[in-house]
Amino acid sequence: MKKWLKFSISLFLIGILVFQLTACTNQNSSPKVKKLEKVRLSEVTRSIFYAPEYVAFAKGFFKSEGLDVELTTAFGGDKTMTTLLSGGADIALVGSETSIYVYARGSSDPVINFAQLTQTDGTFLVSRNKLDNFTWDQLKGKTYLGQRVGGMPQMVGEFVLKNHGIDPKTDLHLIQNIDFANIPNAFASGTGDFVQLFEPTASIFEKTGKGHIVASFGTESGHVPYTTFMAKQSFMKEKKNVVVKFTKAIYKAQQWVKTHKADEIATAIQPFFKDSDVKLIETVVDRYKSQGSFATDPILDEQEWNNLQNIMKEAGELPKQVSHKTLVNTAIAESVKK
Repeated sequence: MKKWLKFSISLFLIGILVFQLTACTNQNSSPKVKKLEKVRLSEVTRSIFYAPEYVAFAKGFFKSEGLDVELTTAFGGDKTMTTLLSGGADIALVGSETSIYVYARGSSDPVINFAQLTQTDGTFLVSRNKLDNFTWDQLKGKTYLGQRVGGMPQMVGEFVLKNHGIDPKTDLHLIQNIDFANIPNAFASGTGDFVQLFEPTASIFEKTGKGHIVASFGTESGHVPYTTFMAKQSFMKEKKNVVVKFTKAIYKAQQWVKTHKADEIATAIQPFFKDSDVKLIETVVDRYKSQGSFATDPILDEQEWNNLQNIMKEAGELPKQVSHKTLVNTAIAESVKK
């Protein structure tokens, strides 16, 4: 009996030892869970114009770089920049002109542009009446519903109008006192003969007969850093690794958009536009792709930067000339592209 007891105890102890060794082996062999680093991103508005940004989410490019990106929409350039400057966001997607405005006010922590997303204007000229043979002089004497003073849409709009011999201040009845979010509703309710609209609103208006797209400001204005990712200089220094990873993810998304068809892109980003039909999204994506609105890499070059300031100067909104190297960091984008 004693021998049997000793034998049983020995088996029991051996069993515990085997269990512990197995548990340790399984624990060591299991892959370590990669902890994602939190990044707060504020976008100026929700728009199909920013398709590559949403592709970076949809295809997991941010996560593959070890980032957990939290996206919020500020609805307005001034609100987006306020969110960034007040510490409510780490990175902002907004027009590059806002970084110039901040710098001109003497900021001790300037905002740096590090990755370009769109490289043309994203608005379209919409007419209330169908015009089979549109010419720009047809705007003269008409009521024109424009965008916010000092914003890129309005400045590009005025730049294009002047290039076609139209003075926005004297040749048009220009309305600019309507909030950005309410411009489509104002036009739909009967205000204005022409309006400058983003997609998908322009296509929706055309589909429902509320308006007709007659021209693209993007094709008329040339390349310009219309919307870029930017961060405060302090964040760029303290979290350079995060900025590099973020830029890598954006570049992957830009290349994905470049090599995939409009219907594939539309399907990928539809979760960000749940109230929009996928066919409508496809139409908008195709229109932006065909006019080269989506940047294919994140580099904001000096020529584009100078074009931006020329447009601002022409609109009387350039507070001071700022060199490309002062507010643009291309080193990260260039290294990512390589």
